[in-house]
Amino acid sequence: MNPERKYLVLLAPVISEKSTLVQQGSNQYVFRVASDATKKEIKSAVESLFSVAVVSVQTLNYAGKVKRMGRHSGRRSAWKKAYVRVAEGASIDFGLA
Repeated sequence: MNPERKYLVLLAPVISEKSTLVQQGSNQYVFRVASDATKKEIKSAVESLFSVAVVSVQTLNYAGKVKRMGRHSGRRSAWKKAYVRVAEGASIDFGLA
């Protein structure tokens, strides 16, 4: 993988109630990723940026929804989400609090 690509693959962590429960229960972290990112790219980006061992990666594609504002309609952007399971005992600190 191109060295600069790892900074373009991971866009942001997804912080929600569900992602917090998954993190505590099964040691998985949720990221918003580039829509053209592959599982191998996501794995290598997480391993190199956070210095953790990745066990598995699961991805989901979200289709953009059509929304209306009065008589005007628009479309939300489609995006991709990745569930990254890290090795037992490893953790990622986002430094949000």
